Amino acid sequence: MSKVMTGATMSLDGYIAGPGESGFDLLFRWYNNGDVETRNINPDLTWHTTRASADVLREMMSNVGALVVGRHLYDLTNAWGGRHPLDVPTVVLTHRPPTDRPLADENFVFVTDGIEAAVEQARELAGDKWVALNGGTIARQGLDAGLVDEVHVELTPFVLGAGTPLFGALATAPVELTGPYSIVEGNEVVHLRYRVVRGPERP
Repeated sequence: MSKVMTGATMSLDGYIAGPGESGFDLLFRWYNNGDVETRNINPDLTWHTTRASADVLREMMSNVGALVVGRHLYDLTNAWGGRHPLDVPTVVLTHRPPTDRPLADENFVFVTDGIEAAVEQARELAGDKWVALNGGTIARQGLDAGLVDEVHVELTPFVLGAGTPLFGALATAPVELTGPYSIVEGNEVVHLRYRVVRGPERP
């Protein structure tokens, strides 16, 4: 069964976006503050990072087989122009599926009956590869449902003060993690990897 992970680039005070969808110029600066090029399917989003960060990005790109995101991100990015830059199918969890496109094709699948159904659909699409849940509401729902195996944090040296937290108010808090089992230092970012302790693993 494929591994389910979640995470995001995060400020020191725990936000993945500032108030009013601000702060991305700081949070995402590490994507373009180095000299190692990493390409995806969108030539306008080619990344230039340190070698260490490039290795992290390339590991993610080679291992992720499907994504689960919310309708807000889908709309905010204008559906990434038709295909996610990671070139994998994207499951959109929403209460209001679009009326101007199919509910399922090779690019996007729209699911309306909860996070469990969305992750199940993403697992089918991912095969043996990872399922990645978007940070914010989707990450919170995944943790509350006990579906998340790992949490990946790209920690940046900025304090946003308010905004959208990585997880928000969890119904199942506290959630125990082990690690970090991996710490990789880039330029203005530290890549941290944790495993979620679930069920009988808890002491």
